[in-house]
Amino acid sequence: MIRKLLIANRGEIAVRIIRACREMGIETVAVYSEADRESLHAQLADEAICIGPGPSAESYLNMERIMSATMVSGADAIHPGFGFLSENAKFAAFCEQCGVTFVGPDSEVIRNLGNKQIARNTMAAAGVPVIPGTDHPVEDVETGRQDAMKIGYPVIIKAALGGGGKGMRTAYQPEEFDLAFQTAQKEARMAFGDGTMYIEHYVEHPRHIEFQILADSRGNVIHLGERDCSIQRNHQKMIEESPSAAVSPALRERMGMAAVKAAKAAHYVNAGTIEFLLEKDERFYFMEMNTRIQVEHPVTEWVTGIDLVKEQILIASGEPLSIRQEDVNIRGHAIECRINAENPEKNFRPCPGTITDLHLPGGQGIRVDTDIYPGYTIPPYYDSMAAKLIVHGETREEAIAKMQSALGELIIEGIDTNVDYQFEIINDPDYQAGNFDIEFLSSFRQK
Repeated sequence: MIRKLLIANRGEIAVRIIRACREMGIETVAVYSEADRESLHAQLADEAICIGPGPSAESYLNMERIMSATMVSGADAIHPGFGFLSENAKFAAFCEQCGVTFVGPDSEVIRNLGNKQIARNTMAAAGVPVIPGTDHPVEDVETGRQDAMKIGYPVIIKAALGGGGKGMRTAYQPEEFDLAFQTAQKEARMAFGDGTMYIEHYVEHPRHIEFQILADSRGNVIHLGERDCSIQRNHQKMIEESPSAAVSPALRERMGMAAVKAAKAAHYVNAGTIEFLLEKDERFYFMEMNTRIQVEHPVTEWVTGIDLVKEQILIASGEPLSIRQEDVNIRGHAIECRINAENPEKNFRPCPGTITDLHLPGGQGIRVDTDIYPGYTIPPYYDSMAAKLIVHGETREEAIAKMQSALGELIIEGIDTNVDYQFEIINDPDYQAGNFDIEFLSSFRQK
């Protein structure tokens, strides 16, 4: 069993991991940047070690400093959380070389699934539905143009090593292809240091449905149902819920079986997420696999009663899964709103600053995951997410009503937030009717 865990992350996910470790009797080590000296995760952990200046490249992305902190503290494991080094195969390999348990899959699996082309080919070979697209790396516009004609327009051009919506452009007609490819490739080189692209058919107006899976080192793989993550802006999720209003029990079984098949094909161990695009006719396609805990994991925890972070730690310790597929039951409905320190009226401009007043909603079926507190200063160096507001109700309608109440009660003073914007979305008739897809927010305020 893991004895002492270093959390190679910050913010609410670091706090979340610390709390799980406390319940399991595991000592925790926080790492923090100079900008995060007063952060909640650094105060809650059993030990805290400064690993450098505010910018991520000099702290949370600095593998050597994180490993040095691990050795100095005597930690025998590292939990990477999400973002930063969580899906970095080089960091996972570094842990393996140093004899430190990495709470996640091994480095080879991360490397293979991180390359969208390899991941896609693996899934196709395993019989998991994939979107028609290239089965080879595309490095120049001429090759890409020929591939696009074979695939059929519209097409989407993606960075093979990308993520977070970067290095991605859509071409609806052949005359749009060259500029779209060149722009996406330039962005990919700047963001990821690699200009390898791949091209696939662009599925119009799908829903973004992802399945949470758990897999142990004994070959046991289960899924915990789906999350609907279709409410997103610029490919960044804003609201997630489970279960999806668009997924029937029969479809859930089919997609769940495909997710388990995908994880087995990748020889996956630990918690992971299989992401699908779902069309209105219930055809679905593998999009990618995230090899880490997700921001939106609380909605799955609430409808299943399973603590995903604890399961991650147990699996990394070599334990078998504590539940079987037949033990998984979806109960009620959960919704999560990401509360960001940003101004929607000013093109979602990030708004770091000091929290002057704070009131968090409470009551039955309301959960807030956050690291902010009155007097805390949100640094300018990191993601703008300040909190996650999660609710659970017996039905989707009850969960929506609970979220309306919770958003109305939430007070964060001193900075701009997207609370009012989230409230508008939750109150939209189409959202309430479950009538939305990934394009929903592109025309939301034009209604």
